[in-house]
Order: sequence, then structure tokens, then C-alpha cells
Amino acid sequence: MINDQNRLTKMPTKMSDSSHRPLAARVRPTSLNEFVGQIHLLGPDKPLQLLAQSKQIHSMILWGPPGSGKTTLARNLVNNADAQLLEMSAVSSGLKDVRAALETARNSMPTRTVVFIDEVHRFNKAQQDAFLPHVEDGTITFIGATTENPSFEVISPLLSRTRVFVLKKLTPEDLQTLVKRAVSLEYSTIDIDDECIELMCHYADGDARRVLSLLEFSIQIASESVITKSHLETVMGQTYRNFDKRGEHFYDQISALHKALRGSDPDASLYWFMRMIDGGCDPLYIARRLVRFASEDIGLADSRALSLALDAWDTYSRLGSPEGELSLAQAVLYLASVPKSNATYTAFKEVRSLVNENPAWPVPLRFRNAPTELMAELDYGKGYRYAHNEADAFVPDEHYFPDEMPETQFYRPTDRGLEKKIGEHLARLRKLKQST
Repeated sequence: MINDQNRLTKMPTKMSDSSHRPLAARVRPTSLNEFVGQIHLLGPDKPLQLLAQSKQIHSMILWGPPGSGKTTLARNLVNNADAQLLEMSAVSSGLKDVRAALETARNSMPTRTVVFIDEVHRFNKAQQDAFLPHVEDGTITFIGATTENPSFEVISPLLSRTRVFVLKKLTPEDLQTLVKRAVSLEYSTIDIDDECIELMCHYADGDARRVLSLLEFSIQIASESVITKSHLETVMGQTYRNFDKRGEHFYDQISALHKALRGSDPDASLYWFMRMIDGGCDPLYIARRLVRFASEDIGLADSRALSLALDAWDTYSRLGSPEGELSLAQAVLYLASVPKSNATYTAFKEVRSLVNENPAWPVPLRFRNAPTELMAELDYGKGYRYAHNEADAFVPDEHYFPDEMPETQFYRPTDRGLEKKIGEHLARLRKLKQST
């Protein structure tokens, strides 16, 4: 309970035989009612809430960042459905373990068995293939958890038999709820004010395990019954002072870096980059943001930007810190210095909106390949004109959209950098088209 606006008064310490376990394990929610975050999945009328209300469970992939609650959510969904749960980690399990789990499931029928695979992206094709017939015939319900894009890491046949749910990083408010709950459940004589909790949650960057570990370490080093900023500083080390010494938080700094890059200020960009590195930010996170920036804010104004950002990412992955950080700094300077264009990003959003709002019109027959005699008889490919056989490798009177859709311009090149030449070229082709 809250004693005043900034101070929590704790209940008597909870002592148990499991006190040697990490705090995150001791306070893990045991029901969906205790689960914090992922309101887009568990809020009223949201998919997993509706599933839970029906007391059912189906095969799924839970994709989200570390500490977002994938394992906890899976356990609670299975428990809510009164199913048997078999857990394994792809890091330490092999095909033999998969077969053993499947045998256990067969012997347990008609009881429903859910096989949960943590880090499922680490399973190879053969290991993933082993689940397919048993998911298909209902022997097991499959749940996989992954931090990687399942489109690339999970085989298509298994992916087609599951539904993918995307978990988000926990918000600072979610983390504060977790910290306060952990304090009330596990500690008695320790007080921690709201400001310290807020700082811990911003430092944890959406990761529940990280914030609970930070709380636990801070309590372990506290000689008195109060957690202070100095305790947090000791646990976080230099990272704490640098990352928040003027009150800026993580997202403020990445926003400043992005805006300095967009504003073509290489010096300010380099400053914010170094502030984040010095503050303990994962350089690979910055690398991912630089790659995104290259497409979103530069695009075809300088087509080398994306390649250079990817090369910097690859170089850092090979060298690590601190040697690899120089390659990221090089990418920062380049991305800040070259011409900017958001034409690719704007076109992408426009065409995505149009596709979402209109029917899936069929591909015109003339654009379809005809590898079989039957397809040729059905006029697949009939009337197609091969562009390389035309003047300027361009067919001015061809309509490449679906026949039901009018000519539409999504991509509007700017007059900056390489995109200026691209724009001039496309304008000339449009004039040819209009003259036919």
C-alpha cells in the first residue's frame, strides 16, 4: 500500500524454500489475471482474452523481445485451458527430446498436451518438421516463443499451422506495476521511492527480467532498509550516470539521434550516437535503427546508404565492442551527410493503405507465366510484350496494374541526390506513355 505520494510501505517479508530462485522466477504470474502488459492481446475483446474466456488453446507462435512475457503468457494460457504442458528449450534440446515429448503426448491422450518450445528459432528444419504431423492430427498443440522474425526462422509448413501473436516491449508503466508487485510480495523492510522505480524502469527498456534483476541486486547491496539512487548507481555502474545524468531517457536520445540524422547534422548525430554508446545502449540496437533510417529518410536519394548501414552492422557483429563501434560511427556520419528523401517511405505507406482497403484483384492473364500446355490454352501470357524488345526497353501503352485498377503514382522522387535523376527518367517515360 502507498503511505504517501513517493514512498511505499512494505508488507512482511515473504520467506519460502524457493527464496534462492531469482526474483523474476519467484514473482512470475500464475494466472492471466496477474499478467501485466500486452493489452493489445489480452484487453477486452482482444484475441488472447477471447481465447482464454473460451478455456481453449490453439497452436501459436509468440514473437516478442526479451522480457516481454512470452513464456509466462504461454504457461498461463495452458493452465487456463486445463491442458498438460511440456516445456523445452531449443537451446538445450535435440530431436531425441522432441520425440520423447511427442511420445508422452500420445500416451496422455485424450488429455490435451501443449508442447512449448522456447527460442524455437534455434531449432533446425528437421527438428521443426518433427512436429508437423502431430500438430496436424491433434496429438499436440504447439506453442513456440521467439525473439526473431518467425517468417525467417520458422519453417513455412509449421508457420501455416499456427497463429503468430506479436508481443511488444513492456511500457515503463507496466514495469512499474511489476516492480511494485514484486516489492509487496517478496520484501518487508525495504522502501523504494517512485523516482527510483521510474529510473529502474527506464533503464530496463521494456524488459521485465532486467528490471526485476536490477531491483534484486539493489536490495542485496543495500545496507539499510531504503533503496536510493546511489544503490542504483552502484548496480548500473557508469551506465546509470551517463544515460540519465541530465534527465533524458533512452527514447529521448534515440529520437534526438534520428532527428539529427534527418536534419543532416553529422556532428550532432555523432554526439548523440556516442551518448548512447557511453550510456550502455546495445550497439546492435543502434545498428538496426541506422538501417531503418537509410530506407525511411534517405531511400533512393543515395542508394549506397542502405548498403553502408548494413556493412556497418555486419562489421560490428564481427568485431564487437569497442572496435566495431567505429564502423557504426562511420555509418552515422555518412547517413547524416548525404541527401535525404522520404519518397520510398511515403510510397510504401500509400500502397500498403491501398492494398488493405481494396479487393485482391487478379493478376491479368498476359502477365502470368505459362509453364504448362493447359496454362497456354487458358491464354496465360497471351499478349505480353517483352520490354527489352521495345525502344528504350519500355512499352508505353502497357498497363501493369490489375485491369480493375487505374494508373496510380505512389513513388514521387525528390529533386535531391540520385533521386533527381531517377525522377527525370520516370518523368520522360510518363510523357511517352501519355503520348500513346
